[in-house]
Amino acid sequence: MSDAALAVDAWESLFRTQVVVMRQLTAEFPSGEVTMGDYDALFTLSRAENRRLRIKNLAENMLLTQPSVSRLIERLASRGLVNKLPDPEDGRGVIVELTPHGYDVFRRAAVRHMEGIVSRLTSALSADELRQLTELTTKLRASVSGHTSPDAAD
Repeated sequence: MSDAALAVDAWESLFRTQVVVMRQLTAEFPSGEVTMGDYDALFTLSRAENRRLRIKNLAENMLLTQPSVSRLIERLASRGLVNKLPDPEDGRGVIVELTPHGYDVFRRAAVRHMEGIVSRLTSALSADELRQLTELTTKLRASVSGHTSPDAAD
């Protein structure tokens, strides 16, 4: 098999697996307080230094466009889950900060969401395979993006 064919097969496998697993996790997501999109933002902020990120950096780590992230942050701020602060280094920039209430909401959803993740992954992969998967996907993400995300070291 050529390198090109191997790369395409690996991508298709990774992509299709992600879609199948995400559909299952989304179907059972504890959406009483937050949506999966809300959770993604809160998760990303929870992993950032001081639970704060410039909105631009938050958008880089999410699967939404910058305008969609801005609208999401407005909704989260109106519910007291995040604060929007002026960026002291850039007058046009906005820093998004996870509030204590937002962190509590995130943690409640995370505990239940984690149960689904653990169930799906540990039923299919050993601990060594999970470590290998983490190493490989982190390496791939870093090579494609040119940098690591806030959670790349985890």
